[in-house]
Amino acid sequence: MYRLLVTLHVLAAVTWLGGIAFLALVGAPVLRRVHDAALRQRLFDALGQRFRIVGWSAVALAIASGAGILWTRGWLGASVILAPAFWRSPAGQLLAAKLVLVALMLGATAWHDVVDGPRASAATPGSPAALALRTRAMRLARVTGGLALLVLVAGVWLSRAP
Repeated sequence: MYRLLVTLHVLAAVTWLGGIAFLALVGAPVLRRVHDAALRQRLFDALGQRFRIVGWSAVALAIASGAGILWTRGWLGASVILAPAFWRSPAGQLLAAKLVLVALMLGATAWHDVVDGPRASAATPGSPAALALRTRAMRLARVTGGLALLVLVAGVWLSRAP
């Protein structure tokens, strides 16, 4: 069961982080070369909406499989979660760091998907407001990608914690 949960967790992380990397390193640079502002905006919007489905599904799978991993390791019970000694241990500190990073990543992603992305899509294509909103959304997406990388690193370190 543990190996299945870890496999699902890694698959979810790869899907999430791979999608972010694709959008940042391939999709956005290609779309920035589209000269028609309205078409460029529609394409960004279409990519964003499609990735939201895939990305949030991957996040849900990662959370569910992560909880399962914690359960199989015996870390999800009240006797562990409520024990100050656990949170002072290397494993507890790594878990706390990962959970904080996940919360920040999810908050940044939600803001991007619910506030900045839709505002940028609704703005008049090519207008100064649209460009400013798109830039803000792009910066937030980069922050999200950086947080996702840190979550990945924390997860790898946590996997080797006693």
